[in-house]
Amino acid sequence: MARKPNRMYRQIRGQAYTRREYMGGVPANRITTYNLGNITGDFPIVMNLRIKEPCQIRHTALEAARIAANRALSKGTTSASYHLRVRLYPHIVLREHKMATGAGADRVSGGMRSAFGKCVGTACRVDSGTAIITLRVTPQAFQLGKNALWKASMKLPSPCQIEIEQGAELVS
Repeated sequence: MARKPNRMYRQIRGQAYTRREYMGGVPANRITTYNLGNITGDFPIVMNLRIKEPCQIRHTALEAARIAANRALSKGTTSASYHLRVRLYPHIVLREHKMATGAGADRVSGGMRSAFGKCVGTACRVDSGTAIITLRVTPQAFQLGKNALWKASMKLPSPCQIEIEQGAELVS
């Protein structure tokens, strides 16, 4: 069965289900690593990718944003000149009632009317202004880092803004 579009899970609705020990078959988290680049380095510029509207972000969207930002950074500079950190963990379990479609579906569509649903993925709920990705860079890699955060924002379900938290005087 194909994955449903993100617009079905973008809005924050209903109770958040997080207790995995009571649900069977929760899919594994797609985010492989949360820290990339030079983790222990000292970087003067700190940028955040902040969300503008409250929404739910699926784990696949977070992983796509991480890959896009890391690819843009690694193509233009070495991994010693940045530290990329994904700051959210998708712990809310998404469920859906998998209804039968196709030929003969009219016979089974009436069953399980108030079904709890099968686990199809995980997501994280964010409020407006929440920092999703933090990027620490050197002054030489500032423009590259800003472009990488913009590319990451294209993978997320809500509009984002790039905020320079520290070191704005070094790039003006």
